[in-house]
Amino acid sequence: MARCPAHVALCSLALLLLLPAARSATFMMTNNCGYTVWPGLLSGAGTAPLSTTGFALAHGASATVDAPASWSGRIVQCNGAGAAPPATLAEFTLDGSGGLDFFDVSLVDGYNIPMLIVPQGAGGGGGNGSADSGKCMATGCLVDLNGACPADLRVMATSTSGAGGAVACRSACEAFGTPQYCCSGAYGNPNTCRPSTYSQFFKNACPRAYSYAYDDSTSTFTCATGISYAITFCPSTTSGKYSGENPQAAGVQPTNGSMAYLGGEQLATGAASVKAARASQLLLAALAAVALL
Repeated sequence: MARCPAHVALCSLALLLLLPAARSATFMMTNNCGYTVWPGLLSGAGTAPLSTTGFALAHGASATVDAPASWSGRIVQCNGAGAAPPATLAEFTLDGSGGLDFFDVSLVDGYNIPMLIVPQGAGGGGGNGSADSGKCMATGCLVDLNGACPADLRVMATSTSGAGGAVACRSACEAFGTPQYCCSGAYGNPNTCRPSTYSQFFKNACPRAYSYAYDDSTSTFTCATGISYAITFCPSTTSGKYSGENPQAAGVQPTNGSMAYLGGEQLATGAASVKAARASQLLLAALAAVALL
């Protein structure tokens, strides 16, 4: 073994230079909605802030934001008025455990807009070259759920004329605040906090997105660190509106206030909901493939 008794500091510096450096990532955001969106970029506790906390992104426009190594935080469409729920979230932890990036699209805090994340570059787009190739893939929620949202979760627009459509869909936790829906108290672990019919509504429509707090196995994705991510608001041509008819959401069964917490009971999925989930998965794969061309 080489010995450097007179130059310990220089040897230490040389060893540090030989170690692989953690690489930053770039978020490439595109607005395909028929209106201006306001991406809010929220850095996690103890994480270096990004160059901006938010900005307006016009219809058809794109913008890039660089994130430092080991950044963690959320990206949300907040209408320039803060990141209060209900809101669809893109969540990232860069250079996490095992040198991997962890990311997901979450509906745990509710839903307000369709969103797609597609990994780019080496290790992205299905996992070519990734240390965890089976989980390096596109994720998101492509369906406009506002019009199909259960009545007791639905957030309606207000206007001076008294008319207005659905603009967001709350989570059951926000709507009711009970431990079984919020996964708190006695329900603060995956054994006692189980999917509800409310969370299943989100999961049926968006199979890769988080639908409740312990939905990790089907909703967390990983890629080798140092790649970039394309984030698209309203990724499909039929999701660029706040409410109204949406062919992709047609198979999602609208529900009323009779939904209840299911505890450990097996959740049954109707044929119509299965059809909607399969359509969403196929469209997700197709959009991811197009984004990589």
